Amino acid sequence: RRGRARCQAGSRGSANKGGAAQGSDGPSVPLELDALCGGVVDEPPHLGEWIDLDSARRTNPIADVEAYAASRSWYVDPSDAVIQQAVRNPFGDVNSTMYVRAGPREESVFAPEEVKAAVVTCGGLCPGLNTVVREVVQCLVRQYGVPESQVWGVEGGYRGFYSRNLVDLNLDMVESIHNKGGTMLGTSRGGHDTKKIVDAIEDRGINHVYIIGGDGTQRGADAIYKEVRRRGLKVAVVGIPKTIDNDVCVIDKSFGFDTAVEEAQRAINAAYVEADSAIPNGVGLVKLMGRHAGFIAMHATLASRVVDLCLIPEVEVDMEGPEGVLAHVARRLEEQGRCIIVVAEGAGQEYLKDVWSGAAADASGNRMLADIGLWLGDQLKVHFRDAGNAITLKYIDPTYMIRAVAANGSDNIYCTLLAHNAVHAAFAGFTGVTVGPVNGRHALIPLRAITGETRTVDVEERMWARTVLSTRQPLFSKAGPKPERPPAQAPKQEIAGVKPVGVANGGGPAQPKTNGAQAEEKKGAAEEEPVSGVA
Repeated sequence: RRGRARCQAGSRGSANKGGAAQGSDGPSVPLELDALCGGVVDEPPHLGEWIDLDSARRTNPIADVEAYAASRSWYVDPSDAVIQQAVRNPFGDVNSTMYVRAGPREESVFAPEEVKAAVVTCGGLCPGLNTVVREVVQCLVRQYGVPESQVWGVEGGYRGFYSRNLVDLNLDMVESIHNKGGTMLGTSRGGHDTKKIVDAIEDRGINHVYIIGGDGTQRGADAIYKEVRRRGLKVAVVGIPKTIDNDVCVIDKSFGFDTAVEEAQRAINAAYVEADSAIPNGVGLVKLMGRHAGFIAMHATLASRVVDLCLIPEVEVDMEGPEGVLAHVARRLEEQGRCIIVVAEGAGQEYLKDVWSGAAADASGNRMLADIGLWLGDQLKVHFRDAGNAITLKYIDPTYMIRAVAANGSDNIYCTLLAHNAVHAAFAGFTGVTVGPVNGRHALIPLRAITGETRTVDVEERMWARTVLSTRQPLFSKAGPKPERPPAQAPKQEIAGVKPVGVANGGGPAQPKTNGAQAEEKKGAAEEEPVSGVA
């Protein structure tokens, strides 16, 4: 579809052409809204679908907050919906999906004193995790009046629900954590056991669960929601999507992405200084995060404006030929005496499909892959050496540096909105949902809608065209969306050498270096362990 990254949302489940989900007792979108907009409202689940909430309904506690008391205009009308695709024309495919708008409702189904909330962070680090934790606590306590003693953190990811004690999250404890990178709660991969987690939730009387994590974590959250529903519990399960790669479907952008791009620029600038100072033929090579999606590499390339070649997973490249990587690098060296290359970690894997390091998969079930940056650097050095035009190459891998920092100002504000809307959703009785901006407006999105596919760069859109124009790189003969990757294979006992491509005079094979190999996610799994039995 026009104007958006390549992405296909998951099944709409209970959404139907008439509008509201069948059997929902929660706030619903009127049927006439569907008719007016010509779309389908993918309405989020609500506790009222299996619990009688008539006696629980009450005026929203934030009506007593002085900052809000002067006006009711900040309440979100239950009939508000966000249209996913704003731009339409008579010739293209139309995505008619709409989502219920996020924000505080006039009615709440929880009293502040009955709320017992738990917050958990799962998967890899991302700038802004601490900000989200802080703002969930701030919103619960300061806006809704939940006692500080009833807000807890779950340490170490999902397994912390059943293997560790909960930690108190009071206002003093979270006051300044947004100034630090990482997560104060700790995190881990894997460890999801739906029964054990829900048993712990039920035993401890927890009725608000806030789950911060990527695609795999959100699938786990969906499994928890379904088990809670099966048991008939009054527990709101709300996800907050997290991925530094910006590859979560439906939402406009993931938190931490802006910070990651900003930090990636520092590495690119360092590579530029090194390459520009090396005489002759300085080459700066920077590898950035992006297993299936090249958003960080693409945006950092555009932001820095000094990159000569950007390689992303969505584009299969040619190394050889007049329009290949080697020829392009040679031209740039001849023209300006230097060349700056940015490569996403998932790019070029077609050249390394037979090279594996260690196990076939990590603890989260993610396939392993060789380090494309080290491989590409070897290929460049061997090629230009054998061509009689040696280069000085500096390889920079800031992978963990860009994700271990505190969020910048933009991401801090974004994380605040996500956290507050998650709390608003839980108090209104929504569950099995995640929150995020859709077409510029924050919405409540069913968990199932964001876990079906991975968002990737659409190389037919203008943003990639701008990148190509900025770098002056070839389109490459294989440019276009990559086919689905095959499933993980068992590691080979021996790692065969990779013959360098395009080497003059038949130079000897360059041995790929795999000590820095990174984990690549399986299709449909971002950073966390897939949950058994969850589509």
